[in-house]
Amino acid sequence: MTAVLFDYWRSSASYRVRIALNLLGIDYETVQVDLLATEHKSADHLSRNPQGKVPVLDIDGLRLTQSVAIIEYLHETRPGSTLLPADAASRQRVRTLTDAVAMDIHPICNTGTVNHVLELTGGGNETRVAWMQKFIGEGLAALEKMLDGGPSGAFCHGELPTLADICLVPQVYNARRWGADISALPRILAIDAACQKLPAFAQATPAEPD
Repeated sequence: MTAVLFDYWRSSASYRVRIALNLLGIDYETVQVDLLATEHKSADHLSRNPQGKVPVLDIDGLRLTQSVAIIEYLHETRPGSTLLPADAASRQRVRTLTDAVAMDIHPICNTGTVNHVLELTGGGNETRVAWMQKFIGEGLAALEKMLDGGPSGAFCHGELPTLADICLVPQVYNARRWGADISALPRILAIDAACQKLPAFAQATPAEPD
């Protein structure tokens, strides 16, 4: 059966899973869950994911949540996958780079988190933008330094895209969306450019549904 991705086009976490599915050549169809219309809080979606989040992936007779866990499942179940390296030390490095985005930058810049900050402070869109610029900018600046000392290559860890690249590219998209200054991050910009040359990444780029 064709996999079904419950998706929101601008969700960073959903963007990651779209990239991974494309890289692994897995056919899937999408069902949009409109976060702006709060469809993620509907009874239907909460029955899929009690956290009320996207993505949710129906595949292999399973219903999967949490983007990084989904991608690791796909890696482990698809022969020939190189989304995580073969040796333990390299896997540790890729997971470290992944977590720097998925566990440190992303949660603090999640829409729900930022909306709550605005409610508490009475801030408006100017506050939202400043928040995004600060935490995305600082997080990516740290990641740029973390990339030093690893293996040379076009991607985060050598010559093949891994889970780290899958998480980095959506965060670079967000940096540009919110106007965070990443001009002084040459390694990250080069990695993003290399990824965008691959159809799997380019085809996953957020595009508002018709």
